[in-house]
Amino acid sequence: MPKNQTTRLDDLLASVTPDMVATGAAFLRDEGLRVERILLDLLRPDPVQPRRVLPERIHSEFHHQRLTPSQALRELVQIVQMAARQKGRPFHNVLELLPNTETETEDDAAVVLSPEETLLRDLVNLAVTIRDDGQVNPLTVVDISQGATHMYRIETGERRYWATWLLRDFIPDYSGDSMIPCIVVPEAKSSVFRQAKENTARSGLTAVAMARQAALLLLTVHGYEIPAYPVGHDFYRRALDLDLRSKREYTDAILSAMGGIDKRRLHQYKSLLQLSDEALELADRYHLEEYRLRPVVSVPAEYHAEIVRQIIDFNLSAKQVQELCEADAIDTETEDEIEKLPRAAVKMARAVQATHSTSAQDVARALLQQEGDAAIARARLQALHKLLNEVERYLGGT
Repeated sequence: MPKNQTTRLDDLLASVTPDMVATGAAFLRDEGLRVERILLDLLRPDPVQPRRVLPERIHSEFHHQRLTPSQALRELVQIVQMAARQKGRPFHNVLELLPNTETETEDDAAVVLSPEETLLRDLVNLAVTIRDDGQVNPLTVVDISQGATHMYRIETGERRYWATWLLRDFIPDYSGDSMIPCIVVPEAKSSVFRQAKENTARSGLTAVAMARQAALLLLTVHGYEIPAYPVGHDFYRRALDLDLRSKREYTDAILSAMGGIDKRRLHQYKSLLQLSDEALELADRYHLEEYRLRPVVSVPAEYHAEIVRQIIDFNLSAKQVQELCEADAIDTETEDEIEKLPRAAVKMARAVQATHSTSAQDVARALLQQEGDAAIARARLQALHKLLNEVERYLGGT
C-alpha cells in the first residue's frame, strides 16, 4: 500500500469517534470495543447472514469450505463472462465491466444485465472506490478466536469484504497489504439486531432477504440458537410458527430493526418463507418484490418455481401474478382429468414446463447415455421436432 494511503488509513482508525461510525455512540462505548486493521484471510462472512452477496450455489459451496474466497469469486467471474459473451460483449479484465461515459452509446445504456453481471459490476465499482479512497467505513466483526488461532466473523460489511478480495486478486496493480479496518466486537456481545439494522439501513436488501431477516430475529427472541455454520431454507422456515404475541416486549425492537415496519408487513415478509427452495432462490436472485410474490404463496409448492419464472420472464405485475395464481389453482377435478390422459403425454407436458431449468448440454448427455449412439439420439430428436410441430399446429387451431 502506498505510504500516503497507509498514513491516511492509520489516521482514520486513530480518530474514530462515536459520531463517525454508523453503528451508534452507545455501541462504540461498549466495554471491550476496539478498532483494528485485520488481515483479510482472518475474516469470514456470517453463514446465516440474511443478505446473500454471492449467488446461492457459490454461497453454499463457499460456506461448506469447498471453495476459497478467490475460487468463489473466480466462479462468479466465469459465470458473468459466459453471460457477457453470449450477449456479444466479452471481457477479459473485470475493470471492463465499469461503464465508460465517454464511449457509452444509448444502446449500451439500454442493455439489461443479468443479476450476476449487475452484482459483479457493483463489486468492481466498490473495489475501485476502496482502491482510490481507502476503506472509509470499517467492517463490524465478531472475535471468534480460539487459543492462538485468530478468526473473526463478519457481522456487517460483507460486500466490502468481497470487494477487497476482488481488488486483491482480480484487479491489476494492487499494491495494498491485504489489511482491512474493522470494529471488533467480543463474541458475547454479537447482536442479530445490530446486523439487522445495518442490513435494512442499506439499499439492495431483497424481499427474500427481509424474510430471512425477520426469521432470524423471531428465532432469536424465542430462544433458538443461531448456528455458526451454513443452514438451508428449512432453518429459516422454523419462524413460520413463531409470532410476537408471547414476546410483546421485543415487538418494538424487532420492528425497528426491520426498518420501522409494522406487524402486518413483518408477517407478509415472513410468509414468503413458505415458497419452495427453488422459488426462493430465483426471487432472491432477481430481487422480486414482496407484493409480486405474495399471491404465489397461496398455490401448491410444486407450482411456485414455474410461476416465479414467469414473473421474471414476462415482468408480470402483482395483478397479473394474482390472476395467474388463481388460474393455476389446480383443483381435484382438473387432477382427475389429467389422470385420464396417457402417462407419456403427461410426462412430456411436464418436461416442457421444466425447460427453463434444463440445459441443452444436460439433455444431450442424457440422450447419449440412454441411446448409446449419437445418430440414434439425433433421430429421436427429429421425431420429437415433428411431434412438437404437430402439437403447435393443434394449439393454433384451438
